[in-house]
Amino acid sequence: MSIVCRVCVMDSTDPSITFNSDGICSHCINFRKYVLPSWNYGEGHDKALDKMLSKLKSDGETKPYDCILGLSGGVDSSFMLHLAIKEFGLRPLVFHVDAGWNSRVAVNNIFKLVDKLEVDLQTTVIDWPQLRDFQLSYFKSGLPNLDVPQDHMFVATLYKYAEEHGIRYILNGGNFATEGVRNPLKFMYYGTDMRQINAIKRLYAESSWDALPFSSVMRHKFYLRFVKGIKVWKPLDLIRYDKGSAIKVLQSEYGWEAYSQKHFESRFTAFYEGFWLRERFGFDTRKIQLSSLILSKQMDRSKALTVLESDPLSENEKTDLRKFVADKLEISETQLMKYFEMPKRYHTDYPNSEWVFNLGGRVLRAIGAEKSLKK
Repeated sequence: MSIVCRVCVMDSTDPSITFNSDGICSHCINFRKYVLPSWNYGEGHDKALDKMLSKLKSDGETKPYDCILGLSGGVDSSFMLHLAIKEFGLRPLVFHVDAGWNSRVAVNNIFKLVDKLEVDLQTTVIDWPQLRDFQLSYFKSGLPNLDVPQDHMFVATLYKYAEEHGIRYILNGGNFATEGVRNPLKFMYYGTDMRQINAIKRLYAESSWDALPFSSVMRHKFYLRFVKGIKVWKPLDLIRYDKGSAIKVLQSEYGWEAYSQKHFESRFTAFYEGFWLRERFGFDTRKIQLSSLILSKQMDRSKALTVLESDPLSENEKTDLRKFVADKLEISETQLMKYFEMPKRYHTDYPNSEWVFNLGGRVLRAIGAEKSLKK
């Protein structure tokens, strides 16, 4: 029987969690200590927002675009695009990375916004045969975070395009309002650890991966940031961002369709979070998402507990996704389930650079260049 936090819904299925004498978990304590004082639910950042927008507009005055905005079709990036045009008066180049797993709803949502807002859309399609091999290599590794290949392509492709085209500002939909609780590292290890990725490649790859873009954490956190001057802005942290209100705006303005769960705009992520991670490794990512909403005062704990009483996917949805993923990866469902049943492994079982991430985070926080959630 897992121990559940008295404030949020994180529990002891997160192996790194701790509880104080009042039954309050380390996620809640860290949120209150390290995030809330400077974030303040998005309140009080008007000057910082104005300064950011003035900088983007002045630097981009003679350019076709003043920033690049990654759009997945999910609620955060979709609402950010709405704000960028309707509220902020920006001229973003909308950028989408097609890794082969877009849901029909996600594709429709992207085009609904792009068409109505009359913005330019740049779509980069990832080389599928090599990405397929990348993803299969992660299945073969036994690691929990099967979303690393897809997520890494999103990050590396966006940074590569920005660097090649001299675009200095990237708008990112990351935010504390819906992502204020840190992912358990044991299950969702860093997707930009190139030492680990290269180790997986050496052991399991059947192709070269030479057509795939890669970006180490040192490259995009330090080199691109401090040498090339490419900056990432998270405007949703500078406003009172409410997910429910954002969805209503998107639905009324654009006919945008909501997803059953955060990140389910990708069919692979729906498979990974709704089935694989939950049933193979025993961790439900909804606990992170719902706890974030509780801590940002967007959801009552009792409602979150009710949500967790049901499965994220029906049995029919699981069956359909297993078949879809197996077919897409060109393996049998029997082989897919052999991967499911193989011995579990974690990032510590392979070469990794976790110490670099820890050191880099401390350095960036020390110089005031990054706010971070601490364990």
